[in-house]
Amino acid sequence: MLNPHDIELICSACHGDPFSVLGPHAQEGGGVSVRAFLPGAQRVLAVDAASGEPLAALALRDEDGFFEGLLALDGPAPYRLQVQWRSGGQTLLEDPYRFGPVLGETDVWLLAEGTHRRPYEILGANQRVMDGVSGTSFAVWAPSASSVSVLGNFNFWDGRCHPMRFRRECGVWEIFLPGVQLGAKYKFEIRAADGRVLPVRADPYARQAELRPATASVVAAMPGLAPMSQARQWANALDAPMSIYEVHPGSWRRPENSTSTAPRWLTWDELAAQLIPYAQDMGFTHLELMPVSEHPFDGSWGYQPIGLYAPTARFGEPEGFARFVARCHEAGIGVLLDWVPAHFPTDAHGLGNFDGTHLYEYADPREGFHNDWNTLIYNLGRTEVSNFLIGNALYWLERFGVDGLRVDAVASMLYRDYSRAEGQWIPNCHGGRENLETIAFLKRMNDIIGQERPQAITLAEESTAFPLVSHPTAAGGLGFDYKWNMGWMHDTLQFMARDPAHRQHHQSELTFGLSYAFSENFVLPISHDEVVHGKGSLLAKMPGDVWQQFANLRAYLGFMWGHPGKKLLFMGCEFAQAREWNHDQGLDWHLLDDPRHAGMQRLVRDLNHLYQATPALYQRDFDPAGFEWMDHQDTANSVLSFVRRGHDAGSLMLVVCNFRPTVHNAYRIGVPQPGAYRERLNTDSAYYGGSNTGTPLGVAIAEPINWHGQPHSVVLTLPPLATVLLEWTA
Repeated sequence: MLNPHDIELICSACHGDPFSVLGPHAQEGGGVSVRAFLPGAQRVLAVDAASGEPLAALALRDEDGFFEGLLALDGPAPYRLQVQWRSGGQTLLEDPYRFGPVLGETDVWLLAEGTHRRPYEILGANQRVMDGVSGTSFAVWAPSASSVSVLGNFNFWDGRCHPMRFRRECGVWEIFLPGVQLGAKYKFEIRAADGRVLPVRADPYARQAELRPATASVVAAMPGLAPMSQARQWANALDAPMSIYEVHPGSWRRPENSTSTAPRWLTWDELAAQLIPYAQDMGFTHLELMPVSEHPFDGSWGYQPIGLYAPTARFGEPEGFARFVARCHEAGIGVLLDWVPAHFPTDAHGLGNFDGTHLYEYADPREGFHNDWNTLIYNLGRTEVSNFLIGNALYWLERFGVDGLRVDAVASMLYRDYSRAEGQWIPNCHGGRENLETIAFLKRMNDIIGQERPQAITLAEESTAFPLVSHPTAAGGLGFDYKWNMGWMHDTLQFMARDPAHRQHHQSELTFGLSYAFSENFVLPISHDEVVHGKGSLLAKMPGDVWQQFANLRAYLGFMWGHPGKKLLFMGCEFAQAREWNHDQGLDWHLLDDPRHAGMQRLVRDLNHLYQATPALYQRDFDPAGFEWMDHQDTANSVLSFVRRGHDAGSLMLVVCNFRPTVHNAYRIGVPQPGAYRERLNTDSAYYGGSNTGTPLGVAIAEPINWHGQPHSVVLTLPPLATVLLEWTA
């Protein structure tokens, strides 16, 4: 008979090794002792699993529901528990404690070494069949816990019912629960090393979660592997056109019955039906979705995620997201996800102080707490934490087939003194400010993605001069494919906000970016960050009267599409939304009834389609030979001119920008070769809302007159506040 102390520990959910007590145990004198803890049970009978014949009645050893009985068997054999409940009714149960370990030895050691590339395949909640019985296995990393239990709607959320087995070699607690099926809700009850019951935790590896404010995890099917695609690899290549439409799925468009007090969002299927055709018609090559991982607070826009593996319940079930990605690819559109490995929120059901210790985060707040966002910082020096994040990256890329990850707040990860005062940060082992653990993590992550999913890309939001961000790790770089050009964005928007009369003194704000444009593989980002927090809309940044504001914005977008670098534009900017973005409201689509806003939308559509059709505008974005200034010194007239070249010798586009509200007649510009320069797009066209000024017949024939250091030149009529793109033909 079991000693009373073990029974007491089981009944109070404090036993650190429940499998040593519960379930079947061969006895030295013969027979098998079966023990079960079933709160609320009145009588328990062990029956043969195959025949249903009674094997033994289990005696009640403790009024809380602990039963024990001896089976006259030579060794452990399959059995079930027939339970008569005090409340009435009878059920036939599989005993979770008769099943062996969930994790195989190889998995255990890979987890212990921190080399398991796909830990999500064995941790979290996974449906499986054990000994011919279907159910769900649960596994959670909590090495310092004294005990861990699964709570759920299948056990009355009672932490006493299903305490887990501890795999000491890797710090993981595990159990197989027969009969638990898809859709079951669950959490983990964890006791710290000192026995304290911690706030119940959501599963870090949960693939589905309840809709906020509820916080339970949901047992969900493992998404199938998305096949590799050569077409997507070509579409994501450095010499491919890339025009990214950044979208906040919750506010791109709201259903009519959505209110501020009872918000509703488009489902993934509704977004697929509306957003994908729109992006396709507008000529965008990629959608970038602001974070779609589960997050508790709408106002974080997803940048404080708790369920990294779970597509947020706001837009439906994970299968809906998988369908959305597939529909995008069918339409020839790539999907990029904002991904947040820099920090996580302090919500009680999340990762902070997970097992009573600083498991996922640095312990010292000088390393582990973000003052800017009141969030915790991942301790990337722990291999298990690094694996958690790298596994998550592969999960989105392999299981949903997304094209890439835009990694948020990389600058905050790279520097230990990021946004910290003197004395509020800890130097690295060499006394420097660089976070060596982060650098190693990012390199490893990018290398693994390159090995396992070569069609996928990673993009860094990195705002400093950290070297070689988008260079291969073998060459000393961080291994990203692309880097956001935050300096270009800041400088050029600052220039555009100036009164045109003053721009002649600040033209370097437009040209400085070309001094470093080919040092990284840059994306030119006009993102959500530029139209929130009192910054106003993109249109509102432009100076002058209403006509000039629209003209300035059209000229700026034309300059951006002509400039080296991939393009990114936040939703609403394509039709010049007048107000600042608000995540609680849909975009102001009614503005398209106004010809000025409709004209802006037509311009962005035409820019995108011209861009995709013109190799000179994208093939050599990162090659200095693909760009040449014609003239950038006419500051008095605020005129810039340059050419873009593709791989083919005949692929050449002349880009001319006039940032003054005056027409420049008979304006001569040097060009590199003779022939005709035919206007392909003029942002001052009446079709876009402009004054319809331009070079007569839209064609300029090069003359053998040396100008701007070029052997030939053309004479153009430059429209006011406009960008003109002219394609060369022999």
